Amino acid sequence: MDLVTFNVIVDDIVYPDGHTCMACLGGGGPQTAFGAKIWADDANNIGIASRVGSDFPFPCKRWLQDMGIDLSGLLMWSSPTLRAWQILELDGSRTQVWRITMGDEVLDMLRLPLSSLPMMYRNARVYHIGVHPSGRDVGFIKELRSTGAEIVSVETYTHALDIVTRSELIELVSSGNIFSSNEKEAASLVGPGSPMEMIERITELGAEVVTLRRGPFGSIVHRSDTRETWEIPAFHAICASQSPSLQGENTVGKVVDPTGCGNTFCGAFAMGWWKTRDLLTSGLWGSVAASFMAEYEGVPPPQLSDWRKQAQMRLDMLRPYAKNLFLPM
Repeated sequence: MDLVTFNVIVDDIVYPDGHTCMACLGGGGPQTAFGAKIWADDANNIGIASRVGSDFPFPCKRWLQDMGIDLSGLLMWSSPTLRAWQILELDGSRTQVWRITMGDEVLDMLRLPLSSLPMMYRNARVYHIGVHPSGRDVGFIKELRSTGAEIVSVETYTHALDIVTRSELIELVSSGNIFSSNEKEAASLVGPGSPMEMIERITELGAEVVTLRRGPFGSIVHRSDTRETWEIPAFHAICASQSPSLQGENTVGKVVDPTGCGNTFCGAFAMGWWKTRDLLTSGLWGSVAASFMAEYEGVPPPQLSDWRKQAQMRLDMLRPYAKNLFLPM
């Protein structure tokens, strides 16, 4: 496998106006795979690893198949598929409410030991994993690195509710090659501050590459060895404020739902970093991929050839607006 990502749950989304989108693919894994597939070559193999129950909705499975994502890492489980309400607010916040009885088996479903996966999943070139900031996943991240993978990308999927000690932070942040969080998550780990201050603190903890995701404000990407840093705006922000002519293009939709955009960014960024080792290109790939996810409730239709064609147009549009924020020593 070229890239393996983890976790599938089924989301039932409740929007601020009260309407719902039921049985949507969630959990971060499908969104990550979507972002990676947009920029992958046809020869690249991308797989998803998770346990699912016999109740896993057929439309969810069909979407994964139509996207060309390998499903041999989806293992059947005697328990029901993990399912949760995702309640969205007007301010962009989200509340997750599990629709199943929580217990230790939930973690078992989300975090498969490598030994349980097909052999080709145990030798992937790239892994991307969403983790809790408590550091409880550090052992698994180290196991992924021990396979000899070229890149292990780590993304926090929530903010820290309890204090994480400095030693725990060092272990977490330095455990992979790429560390990604949004601003709220980063502030919960290293304290509040400007985006650049938080990136500096994360780098000091041992991160090789940092991506700080800022929602409608885009992202900032940084590599510690060269201090190269880029601020990349969100694609739709550019369309709205600097290129009104694009608002009439039928290939550019409106922002509908930000759910999963961070995962999509991470999948595309990891693919870009593996393929190019170019920080700007990787960040642009992430922003473009996230722009497609934002235009749909749930995951976008599995029209991969269409997304790839539009991606190049959006990349060309976005590149001139990336800002070099090189950090001197």
